Amino acid sequence: MSLSFSSPTTARDREYRLGRTELLALISAIMALTAVAIDLMLPAFDDIRDTFGLADGSADTGQIVTVYFFGLAIAQVFYGPLADRFGRKPTLYLGIGIYIVGAMGSALAPTFGLLLLGRFVWGAGAAGTRVVAMAIVRDRFEGDAMAKAMSQVMVVFMLVPIVAPAVGSAIVSVVPWPGLFWLCVAWALMVLLWSFRLMETLNPANRRPLNPKATFSGFAEVCRTPVTAGYTISALFLQAVFTAYLATSEVIISDIFDRREQFALIFGSVAVLFAITVFMNGRAVDRFGIERVVTGAFSVILPLCALLVALAIVGDGVPNIWLFMPTLGLILASFMFLLPNLNSAAMTPVGDIAGTASALTGAVRIAGGAALGALISSQVTDSVTPFAVGVAAMCLGAATSVWVVRYRASRRLSVAVEANPSSSPLSPAASAD
Repeated sequence: MSLSFSSPTTARDREYRLGRTELLALISAIMALTAVAIDLMLPAFDDIRDTFGLADGSADTGQIVTVYFFGLAIAQVFYGPLADRFGRKPTLYLGIGIYIVGAMGSALAPTFGLLLLGRFVWGAGAAGTRVVAMAIVRDRFEGDAMAKAMSQVMVVFMLVPIVAPAVGSAIVSVVPWPGLFWLCVAWALMVLLWSFRLMETLNPANRRPLNPKATFSGFAEVCRTPVTAGYTISALFLQAVFTAYLATSEVIISDIFDRREQFALIFGSVAVLFAITVFMNGRAVDRFGIERVVTGAFSVILPLCALLVALAIVGDGVPNIWLFMPTLGLILASFMFLLPNLNSAAMTPVGDIAGTASALTGAVRIAGGAALGALISSQVTDSVTPFAVGVAAMCLGAATSVWVVRYRASRRLSVAVEANPSSSPLSPAASAD
């Protein structure tokens, strides 16, 4: 599988100092800050339970994931206006600084409660890096080109969950679990140093004043844009599935299926499917366009969700792992045909407020996903049935949101054509702009 980002260097690339290859590699590293803060520590949950006196198999360790997501979600609404006022680079540096403080605080936390507080701060720092990464990509690309760029970024980003659990297991076998957190600090420092090569990508003409009126005006514009709002809601439901999976994967694989020794292998195998499909997505978007790829992905995901629920019910909550996990893996992998494309389509009509739009859509998606994901994961104890039902419900909600957006867009187009028969057909994204 090729991970090449190569393309001819243009005058525009030289203007920004970084060519397309290095730019997308840097964006991948920035985005990976979020992933390593989750996937690297999943194998350490048992050690964390022992350290803080939690019961064996306690689902409380899932809060380490959900609290992080809440910090990631809430802080984004503040970073967006900052990125649109002061620029991408200062906001990136602020986010990385808070990220490092949160990681260090988590590593040194003397109680489980303070560990969760550190994780919240850690997530708040990661929010800044995510907002800036999305804004930079939108500054440089749009439409299908943005979707393709995001797919290329996600190929590298998805390598993290493949290798992180195995790396985490190796580390905790040698040093105490806080060593995982210090590794995240080292990664953040490396990204910080690399980002010094990045030129500011915010167009001075798009610089917005930092005041409540301008901020809420930008948020209102995002909410009034049908494609942006509708596709963000769809992505919210998909995020809920990811959150629930990350929070419960250790319980499901290690406890319910009793495959503790194989956790890193199984988790990594699912992540391999992510990397393959996100790589395929870039080529699929090139050939078919965003809308057709999204439609095709949902046509595969919904039947697989029905199969997942059936396996869980027939298996009385503990189905055959070699049937259940591959089915779940295919569902999650198919999300890579959805999330980059839904996010790109959502950002297309709001490029002039990319920082604000990235912040609000990201906050809504991650906060809503964290809340719904926490609800699903709280039901998972000794059966995978609640998880399977939750996955199916969220995927159906995601598909319904997309269908509603498209239906309303087609209705507006019909009305426009009736009022002016000579009007040209518009795509849903264009008609919503």
